[in-house]
Amino acid sequence: MGSPVLAIQNLLKWKKYKRLDFGTVFVKGRRLEKHAVSWREHCTERIGASISCSHSFNKDTNLPSIQELTNARVIYSVAPALGHNQESHPESHRRVPAIVSALEKMELTSKFRGPEITELKNFMPASVDDIASVHAKPYIARLEQAMDQASEQGIIFIEGTGPTYATGDTFQGVAASNNSQNPPTGFALIRPPGHHAIPKGPMGFCVFGNVAIAARHAQRVHGLQRVFIVDFDVHHGNGTNDAFYDDPDIFFLSTHQDGSYPGTGKIHEVGHGDGEGTTLNLPLPGGSGDIAMRTVFDEVIVPCAQKFKPDIILVSAGYDGHVLDPLASLQFTTGTYYMLASDITQLAKDLCGGRCVFFLEGGYNLDSLSYSVADSFRAFLGEKSLASEFDNPAFLYEEPSTRVKQAIQRVKHIHCL
Repeated sequence: MGSPVLAIQNLLKWKKYKRLDFGTVFVKGRRLEKHAVSWREHCTERIGASISCSHSFNKDTNLPSIQELTNARVIYSVAPALGHNQESHPESHRRVPAIVSALEKMELTSKFRGPEITELKNFMPASVDDIASVHAKPYIARLEQAMDQASEQGIIFIEGTGPTYATGDTFQGVAASNNSQNPPTGFALIRPPGHHAIPKGPMGFCVFGNVAIAARHAQRVHGLQRVFIVDFDVHHGNGTNDAFYDDPDIFFLSTHQDGSYPGTGKIHEVGHGDGEGTTLNLPLPGGSGDIAMRTVFDEVIVPCAQKFKPDIILVSAGYDGHVLDPLASLQFTTGTYYMLASDITQLAKDLCGGRCVFFLEGGYNLDSLSYSVADSFRAFLGEKSLASEFDNPAFLYEEPSTRVKQAIQRVKHIHCL
């Protein structure tokens, strides 16, 4: 069965300076309330249509002005999908609100930090063509059937491996980037995550491949042909991996815990055909932490990106590698995520004019998730990390440094780094 829930990310891009194109991202399923809106009403065209999701600021005064976006250091949007929920499910409706609450408490929202931090609140419908650039049309066509079933039953489980479920609510998402001299970093605070969703269907909490669809949109609409995707979720992003396995213009790099769900992402999986060499999978042994990830960034991520020469960097930002997260056994800390956010955005400035967009993936301990995202925002702003106020060294133990080193050396040999 398909799913009612979907998000695609359209990228913000300056058009010489006169116009900013902004597209979004959402297809809304039929809700249970009386004011329900059907899924098809939000898809402005049927499959096969050609639709531009760009939006002119001259036509919508509700969107931020070009000057506001020029001054911004961080652009973010919130899509909590509150109705997409099943009690006791780890991918709960509380995740994004917990992040927003932390950002507000730490005064890291547009309310406190405008114009440095800008929230985008207005979205345009995604075209079916955007979705079909990654996902099979029969899968998309079954969405309305799933909506009907969700409306009748309140909640359904959909085919695919892992406990992926659907309700009759909305999944929205937004991402932002531009090519000014000092562009803001974008962060799509969206759920459910997307990197497990394969082209033919849902999988493992994920219904549609948010980052994958964003990558195709960046290529097709904005002419950003070479896309570098970093996925530091604790689980392998098999859906993104599969979508671009034979594509030489999209480099997918995943670090994940060895042996974790879904069991894919082996170190020898490097792409196929024309795409051979543009997939890099680095499974890390359980217990890997801050030292391991810093080494991976310096010795693997940086040289790969430098060699690939991307036009934009997209990030599947999963915070479930945190030592407090219940679904895995890595030892990342809030400080680890600050480092990743800081270093990846700097890498984007060095290589592709600062174009960089983060997309929320996993993270299931609400405290570690919200504090880590907040510290990522500090990194985007170039401010000091406050990780020491949250991280407790007592939870950490010695990292498996020998096994980490072996894994890094092996992947460097395979990819000639």
